[in-house]
Amino acid sequence: MKKRILVFCEQRDGEIANVSLELLGIATQLASTSNQEVCAMIGGYNISNLPKTLVEYGADIVYIADDKNLEHYLTEQYAQAISHIIKTCAPNIVLFPATSIGRDLAPRLSARLHTGLTADCTKLEVDEEGSLFMTRPAFGGNLFATIICPNHKPQMSTVRPGVMQKNQPDSNRKGEVIDVKVPFDGTKFAVKLVEEKIEKSTEPPIEGAKILVSVGRGMEKNIDQVREFADRIGGVVGCSRAVVDGGILPQCKQVGQTGKTVRPQLYLALGISGAVQHLAGMSDSEFIVAINKDKEATIFGIAQLGVVGDASAILPHLIKQIEMMK
Repeated sequence: MKKRILVFCEQRDGEIANVSLELLGIATQLASTSNQEVCAMIGGYNISNLPKTLVEYGADIVYIADDKNLEHYLTEQYAQAISHIIKTCAPNIVLFPATSIGRDLAPRLSARLHTGLTADCTKLEVDEEGSLFMTRPAFGGNLFATIICPNHKPQMSTVRPGVMQKNQPDSNRKGEVIDVKVPFDGTKFAVKLVEEKIEKSTEPPIEGAKILVSVGRGMEKNIDQVREFADRIGGVVGCSRAVVDGGILPQCKQVGQTGKTVRPQLYLALGISGAVQHLAGMSDSEFIVAINKDKEATIFGIAQLGVVGDASAILPHLIKQIEMMK
């Protein structure tokens, strides 16, 4: 029997998280190198329509646990369900998204399965034997460490959203769907959901933006003008950690190792010097434009176009030029 790569596919309110499709993309690449089978697992309630999408994005087999106990994410309920699926599938590799759910669930499962876990991976490689090489930032992002887990199976990692590429969906793909009945132990359900309140942010998300206008500490007093500029070019505003630490923008806008990983078509860095932690979250952008007063700024090393100058002084001229073009 072929070895298997199993992907935990996260869904919320019946909608598959984009990072789950990204994980199916990298799982497909790993599987082609090592002759493994791509499997997906998904839990929830009334989600029988979701496996078809997972097959279209690369899953050969989908394990689905459709149960009232999984209607909302609760750690123990999901840990029991997913550990049961993992034991049923017996995979060689298990991948989780590095989201709030994945970061809560994966460590508990690694403990229950007596195996290792490499968190927040930005790169995954595999050899022909199926050994997984998991690369993640280390020592504050100053270097990257590649970690292996040769003595315990499955090999497990969480992967940051926005790092991997999705496959193009293929509606003609065929796959097997396995309905899993989980033997829940309700005596261990120590937590129950009393009420759910969902906060709706007025700020558009940065992860899927095609154009991202990102600002550093030097632009803190120009945020309104930056928003105006971003709106005019169809972009979204992002920022460095310094801007979040200063209370100017919310953490959901932060790009970098401790923020979000982004891959826009155009990344405009205004007043960002380019700390390695920031570069880890945006270096795969298709086209990078950097404006900074310091001609030695690290950001210029990865930018396709660099402008040495005061971004706050240059920005009004950019807005004026956009107005003239329109």
